[in-house]
Amino acid sequence: MPKKTSQLSHYDAQGQARMVDVSAKARTAREAEASAFVLMSREVLRALPTNPKGDPLEVARTAGIMAAKRTSELIPMCHPVPLSHIAVTLRVCENGVSIATKVKTTAETGVEMEALVAASVAALTVYDMCKALDKGIEIREVMLQRKSGGKSGDFARNSKVNVTVNGSGRRRPLHAK
Repeated sequence: MPKKTSQLSHYDAQGQARMVDVSAKARTAREAEASAFVLMSREVLRALPTNPKGDPLEVARTAGIMAAKRTSELIPMCHPVPLSHIAVTLRVCENGVSIATKVKTTAETGVEMEALVAASVAALTVYDMCKALDKGIEIREVMLQRKSGGKSGDFARNSKVNVTVNGSGRRRPLHAK
């Protein structure tokens, strides 16, 4: 069961932001998985294979991997973490692109932020590669799906099916992992 904390760890006793001191923590195996969804029209989905900028999914996969490695440069209080594995998977669905990321390390701190940054940047890259066709593309549902290792314990999201409201106002599955 994950440990619940009653205070935010990135603030000192005076309320100033700080980087958490992890020097006394043991190096342990840690993993995190995150996801995102890029909602787009069928016309944009049909145009994916013919994008003049290149394959949007492959470019987004590479961008996600690169972003995970640079997380500590983007998020001010994140520690630089030696990553041993990064996987970014993109899948075309009926109404968009599903993104799943997995990051592993053996370190004093976890890799949730690296997994989330990878999913976010992959989604942003899909948008960038396709925005000429439709500025109304939406990035949705960026979330941590699972983490393991560390003092706070394991976490797994209850549902791996995300829902949205379609044009008729009914809820329907967007995608499943």
